[in-house]
Parts: sequence; structure tokens; C-alpha cells
Amino acid sequence: MKLPSSIKNWISISGAVLAVFNLATILSLVVLHSFFDFGGTYIGIFIYMLLPAFMIFGLILIPIGMRVSRESVKKAEEDGETISWPIIDFNNEATRNASIIFVVGTIFLLIISSIGSYEAFHYTESIEFCGKLCHKVMEPEFVTYHGSSHERVACVECHVGSGASWYVKSKMSGMYQVYSVLAHKYPTPIPTPIANLRPARETCEQCHWPEKFYDNKIKNLTSFLADDVNTEHSIQLQMKTSPKMSSDGISKGIHQHISSSVKIEYKTTSANRQIIPWVRYTNTKTGVSEVFTDGENKLSQQKLDSLETRVMDCLDCHNRPSHNYNVPQNFIDKSMAAGKISKTLPEIKKISMTTLYKIYGDKDSAFLAIKNQVTNFYKSKYPEIFSSRKAEIDSSIVAIQTGYGNNIFPAMKADWRSYPNNIGHMEFDGCFRCHNDRHATDKGKVISKDCNLCHNILAQSNSGKMEYSNSMVPLEFKHPADIDDAWKTELCSSCHSQLY
Repeated sequence: MKLPSSIKNWISISGAVLAVFNLATILSLVVLHSFFDFGGTYIGIFIYMLLPAFMIFGLILIPIGMRVSRESVKKAEEDGETISWPIIDFNNEATRNASIIFVVGTIFLLIISSIGSYEAFHYTESIEFCGKLCHKVMEPEFVTYHGSSHERVACVECHVGSGASWYVKSKMSGMYQVYSVLAHKYPTPIPTPIANLRPARETCEQCHWPEKFYDNKIKNLTSFLADDVNTEHSIQLQMKTSPKMSSDGISKGIHQHISSSVKIEYKTTSANRQIIPWVRYTNTKTGVSEVFTDGENKLSQQKLDSLETRVMDCLDCHNRPSHNYNVPQNFIDKSMAAGKISKTLPEIKKISMTTLYKIYGDKDSAFLAIKNQVTNFYKSKYPEIFSSRKAEIDSSIVAIQTGYGNNIFPAMKADWRSYPNNIGHMEFDGCFRCHNDRHATDKGKVISKDCNLCHNILAQSNSGKMEYSNSMVPLEFKHPADIDDAWKTELCSSCHSQLY
């Protein structure tokens, strides 16, 4: 096929070969990946990002080479004639063929580029891209995400949301994150991006409708004491999920914090918002406001004025909705209740806690240490049980290791100690950041830490000795261990965050 002589140069030929080769490679990889599941996690990067970039670079080389060739010919001409643009004459076969190839090729490449751009967009929005591309760095988030109630919600639904502006912001942030990974500039553990998150009303509330939190919830909790027989303790709570309307007005509940009838603002002195010295409660219907300050953490007015005033939203309590790093006692209790760890093995809860609260250098050494410590414990202290129930001990070891692997990530220093969970008040202050009987107005009104504000105890006690409430009148909490009335004056986290 006759083509313009200017295309006969090494730059254009090299560009054409580069473009055709990459196009053929892209098409081949698409077929292999679609029909034979070839390529694994990273294939999308090559198909939709790297190879198209090389293909486009090759296409750009073709006109550059033609331009350079034409300039060389001009300089060689003796008549001194200068022509800035080529003459397009469709009566010329070479021009006609070049134009047909250009038009058809452009249309074809536009279609391929459109499909590729669309697929590239969706690939960068995928869970695989978010969680597996930087495997070591994102492993804690990826693993805990798959153990959460939001496992079927794509990462971008919460971290980006809809709209072009937040999409651009996320990609700009992502470019820096890629640089941080490549240059090993990332911190361990990676701090939670508290300050720059999109408002919860633009993400969470697209699925969770604040005005429709109607029903109370029943929550059954089973735990095991770290004693010789792993004493089982159960408690049944009626969670007062939301405020309710009645003839008496609004009945307060947990989600009253984000009710349209109130506005709660606070100031914090810590980056992770765990210390809250100032709270303002406003009735939006009457306009009446009350300011509560922490009597044990008094700040000057000048200091308070310098702090940001934040309006409370979902994430102030639900701060680990998809990446919750469970504390050892919680995931061990769940495994014991589910039968994955035999609760009849003497002191299994205690030895589990002893091994899990130690610091290990990496996951492999942690798994080996867990196996050795549990094995040696039963071999030395309970030799008969070790011999007769070794299968149960081995399966319990596997369950302990699994719990460790799903919640503790030594390579990134990521675990419950690095990421407080504000739901509840056991291992972290959570609700008690404000509800602690210390925050008071000038008139002495306090933010109460009364248990019955958020839940009623319907049943509690050890197995076989259950105590039940009468006619929905809540029970008074009884601590599983004998600590007198210390639970009334001390915060739960003062003990439960440092058990071992």
C-alpha cells in the first residue's frame, strides 16, 4: 500500500511497531484474563494503565517522525521553497491511503481508548485495587474490611462517595500514597484520616436513614473469665437505638445525638478525638443551648477558642465501621462461644490472653510462639489432658492463630491499641468521653453515665445462675468478678484496656 514518503523513517516506524505491539498485548491479556482468569491482582494495572500509555506514546511518535523527516527533506531542497503544512490532495494515492488509515485508525483507537478508560476507572475504584495493590501496607485494612458488616460495600462508597470533586481529591491523595509506598515514606501504623473525611451525611446516610432508626435492639453478649474453668458469663441488653416520639414527647435514645431536633458540638484536644473537654448541646426547636465542660480537664477560654468546634455526626461513635481491630478477649470469647476453641479446656482463656498480649516481630513468629506457649503450658501443667485431648488443643491453637491474624498486624504495628473503637465503653472510653459524670454546666447539670440511658439489662449472670428482669424493669449491672462498687466510680477502660 502506497503511503507518504515522510512515514519512511525510523522514528515513525518504531512508534508504529510500539503501538501495534502494545495493542496486540492488551487484547491478548483481556482475553486471557476474561476467559482464563490469568494475571491475578495486578493484571488490571497493565491492561488499563501501563500498556495503553506505551501504545499512545508509540502513536505520538508516528507524526513526530513524519514531521522530522519532512523538515530534513526541506533542508535538502535546493530551490529554497518553504511550506509550513503538507498539501492534502485526495487525487494522490499516497495521501488518500494515509487519510483512510488515519480516519479508520482514529475511530478504532477512540473506541478502544473509551473502553479502556472506562475499565481503568472501574479498576481504580475496585476493592482489589484498594486492598491488594499495596499488599503489605493495606493488609490490615483489607483483612479487617472482610470481617466487617460492610464487606459488600465497595471501599470507594465510603472513602470517596459520588461527585467529581471528591473523586479528583481521592485520586490526588492516591498519587501521594503511591509515592509514599514506593519511597517507603509511610508511617506505621498508618494514622486514621480523621480530619479530611467526607461528611457522614454524604456517605453513611446514603444507606443509613437517621430518621428511621425506630426499633430497639436486643444484644446478647457471652464472655469467659480467665479462671481455671473458663467461667461463662452472659448478659442480654436491650439497646435503645433511637429516640421515639410519644404523647410525652421525645424519649431519648442513642441516636438522639444526630436527631434533627438537637445539635451537639464539641471541642477536642487530641488528634484522635479521644479527649473531649467541651460539649455544647442545642435544642434546635427552641434555640436553647447548654455548655458542658470537663471538671477534671479545665481549659482556659483562650485555649478553648483556639480549638475547632465540630458538629457531632455518625463517625464520632462509629469510627471503626469497616476496619475494627478486635481486642484479644473479644475475639477469643467469640471463638469459644462458637466452639472453635474448646471452653472445657482448663485455663484456655487465660493462656490465650497471655500469648496474645505479647509483642511479636512478625506474623510467622507470632504463630510459632502461640503454638509453642499453648502446647508447653498443657504439656507441663496438664500432661494427662495434653495426651488425651491433643486434637482439641491443636484446633484451639489454630483458632487463636486465626484470631491473631485477623486482628493484629505486627509488620504495620496495627492492632486495637493503635485504633480505638468508640462504640461502647469497655476497652476504650468511647461513650464515656462525654458521659462520665464530669462534664457539667455552670448550674451543675452533668452529662450522666447512667447505664440505662443507652441500654437496659434484661438478663445476666453466669451459666446456670441467670437473673432475669421483671416486666421490662432493667436489672442493675453486676460485675462478673468481685470488685465491689468500683465499676460505678471507675471507667471500664481503666481495667479492660490493660488486662494483661
